[in-house]
Amino acid sequence: PRAFADHWQTAPDREPALSGAALDVCGALRANGASFFVDLVADTGRLRSEIEAALGELVSHGLVTADGFAGLRALIAPAEIKARRLRRGGVRAAFQNLESAGRWTLVRARKPAPGDETKPGDDVEYIARVLLKRYGVVFRKLIEREPQLPPWRELFYVLRRLEARGEIRGGRFVSGFSGEQFALPEAAAGLRRFRDETGDDLIVVCGSDPLNLTGAIVPGERVPALPGNRILFRNGVPVAVSAAGSVKMLVRADDATQWQWRNKLIRRGANGDAIPDADSGAAPDAK
Repeated sequence: PRAFADHWQTAPDREPALSGAALDVCGALRANGASFFVDLVADTGRLRSEIEAALGELVSHGLVTADGFAGLRALIAPAEIKARRLRRGGVRAAFQNLESAGRWTLVRARKPAPGDETKPGDDVEYIARVLLKRYGVVFRKLIEREPQLPPWRELFYVLRRLEARGEIRGGRFVSGFSGEQFALPEAAAGLRRFRDETGDDLIVVCGSDPLNLTGAIVPGERVPALPGNRILFRNGVPVAVSAAGSVKMLVRADDATQWQWRNKLIRRGANGDAIPDADSGAAPDAK
């Protein structure tokens, strides 16, 4: 949320070397404030393609943001899609998504408000709490895959302090990893209950979910963090994956069990109907 954006902002290592078009867009935004794509074209006198490239450059450096995700999605659309729109509908169609994406604005640099007593350690504590809420258990190996986080030594100091306050638990909660681990009390209780229970629970996780830890923490091949990918877990262990329109079994099972797993990985449409995977052979009304 925007209210907590300051906790995640860091000073750049150096000033980026921007192109002429990017500098013109920055100048227009400083002079006129938040602007639509067509306004930036008019204010700079540059081609639409130049403004598109300039916005992509500025976004990649963290200097410019948009009102919503539509503008960012338009910037990363594959080149073949843009070329197809240009052929079918001309220049207007090619840039329609950007023109209707809302306003672009400069990212405000972090400036402490008068009387603000926020300390640098408060940012690390906030991030540590976010990681605990996201994963339940936090340890060094887990966050190595997270870019742009504070160093582990800073997080470790904050986590030890939270443990001393009695807000979280310290110990060994996940086997196979060295170093200290920290967990929320409810997460520690859940892991203890899972250890004592014997069941056959099946849970499907989206590939873009933070719980997609296959190939990093959980055994198995790495599953790309894409919304269309899905992973089926049985008692916390990945047993099947749906990716690129096909289903792959990660462990051996009989035909009946594989059929059950395939049905679990089937995506549901907006009306609740099942959408079979490309190679599953399941009927659209499979249950």
